Amino acid sequence: MKEKQLPKYLQLKQEILSWLHAGKLKPNDQMPSENEIAEQFQMSRQTVRQTFGELEQEGWLYRIQGKGTFVSTPQTQIARDVQTIGILTTYISDYIFPHIVRGAEAALRAKGYRLLLSSTDNDKEKEKESLNMMLSQPLSGLIIEPTKSAEGNPNLSYYLSLDYHNIPYLMINERYPEMNCPSLTVDDEEGGFKAAEHLIALGHRRIAGFFKTDDLQGVNRLKGFIRAHRHYQIPLLPELVIHYTTEEKKYKPFDSTIKMLGFGEEERPTAFVCYNDELAIHLLEAVRTTGLQVPQDISIVGFDDSSLATATEVKLTTLSHPKMELGTDAAEILIEMIENRRGSSMPKGKLYKPELIVRESTIQL
Repeated sequence: MKEKQLPKYLQLKQEILSWLHAGKLKPNDQMPSENEIAEQFQMSRQTVRQTFGELEQEGWLYRIQGKGTFVSTPQTQIARDVQTIGILTTYISDYIFPHIVRGAEAALRAKGYRLLLSSTDNDKEKEKESLNMMLSQPLSGLIIEPTKSAEGNPNLSYYLSLDYHNIPYLMINERYPEMNCPSLTVDDEEGGFKAAEHLIALGHRRIAGFFKTDDLQGVNRLKGFIRAHRHYQIPLLPELVIHYTTEEKKYKPFDSTIKMLGFGEEERPTAFVCYNDELAIHLLEAVRTTGLQVPQDISIVGFDDSSLATATEVKLTTLSHPKMELGTDAAEILIEMIENRRGSSMPKGKLYKPELIVRESTIQL
């Protein structure tokens, strides 16, 4: 089915907004004339006039009779509506994200702000589209969860545009290292360490680890997992460490588990540390497929203490994640940034220490 194209005036609007976001046109710069734009994009003057009209109404442009159309200042753009805060997450509808959003929404509503929500589906191109959409709105501030934070930041110009337009923002769960903004994160390395340490204390010596490494959460959880083995001088077999990407998460860990559990009883792992609870439940099914049982044959540790951790008959041992508290804290810190915009110091972020929650999925060997 052929994808429906945007009307020409909206295509032009997106293009002009991208110029503004990238700083190609600066505040009080004069815009090219309607004739010049029409000729450049092979459009009618009426289409260009319609686009200019919308951008002027939204506060991006202003017109001086007899002189032309000019770019508004960032302060003028912000003043269009001081009551909107955007939240940009990797996902919205599943796992722990609704809890984060609920926490933020309650704190924002209490202070009279409204919420604009968008997700990237953990895709860099969709992150770009979402940022472009957010920047075209009358935003007061933005809460951002980076997309594939371990794979760089190809959308850097959009983040710099937030600085340029004086729009306060912070990041949750992780932060792009080059961006100077508050971040609210879990101590993922400590969580990975505690997960492995728990299993080592129970007598496990062949522990498999499964980590999604296109985000820094997974990288740091893997780092803690490795550190625990070194700390307790437990050899870590390379074939028992599985790293995967978002695109591989539905099959690579599952297939690797089936393969591992096909080893002889003396070679196969006795425990799994999983990137999160979602993966732990997925691997629980893989264990059952082989005829083995959790925890009698395989102990499993998840991460995030999501609703999934207690959703099956085997309740998961897992690491805590603040969820609603993180969302509430993020909203309150961002409101502080907005209302003290002229203050000299930037608010500090927050590092949450994960706690081990022991349930039924791990046992003493």
